[in-house]
Amino acid sequence: MFIFCERINKEQFLNCVSEYFPERHWSLDRKLFETKRKDQMHALKNMIELNDINQQYKIIDIMLKGLFKVLEDSKSILIGADVQADGPLPHDEKLKDAYSHIVENTAFFGDVALRFPKIVHYYYDRNSNWNNLIRWGISFCNQTGVFDEGPHTHLLNLMAQELGINEKSPDYKNPFKDEDDDFIETTDAFRKAFKDEEKRRKKEDKRKELRKGPRISKTRSEL
Repeated sequence: MFIFCERINKEQFLNCVSEYFPERHWSLDRKLFETKRKDQMHALKNMIELNDINQQYKIIDIMLKGLFKVLEDSKSILIGADVQADGPLPHDEKLKDAYSHIVENTAFFGDVALRFPKIVHYYYDRNSNWNNLIRWGISFCNQTGVFDEGPHTHLLNLMAQELGINEKSPDYKNPFKDEDDDFIETTDAFRKAFKDEEKRRKKEDKRKELRKGPRISKTRSEL
């Protein structure tokens, strides 16, 4: 269990992944969607103010794993029931929940990707399954019409460009990048956090290999 500062805790950030509200049945009412978006923005604001690269790194790692698990499960449910993004909202509560999970979690991933691009790329670029899921999620969301108006109109397109899903336009600019400074992720502290994590993973991989036991190798005379 990690220790976090008082401004944010793991539960607050993870609660922005829709599956953590299984009892709430979203009917695509825009007011409910906007309420959810405000919760997500509040969590992101606190995450940015955390000012601890190692904690941001660990929290986002956990969040992404949970988010993509929700996307994968929800996609399977909707495809299995032949639910179309541009069709009528299904009456079945399980299908409605899956529908809302896709829309809300795709949006939230976009928020995180644009505000913490280097952390997200570190994980996302190494996982082809996540790439396929978010491509499908963006396509699904574009067809729903939920992002056609309002403050989130450009979110999907900006996310797609940031992640390399769509080619970046000549005038592309991440709106959360400061003109006079780069993201906090480019600092020495951030690079050190990455290196420390990479070392930790290498050590863990070695421990796993040792648990498997010694490999049987052929002697020269057997070759």
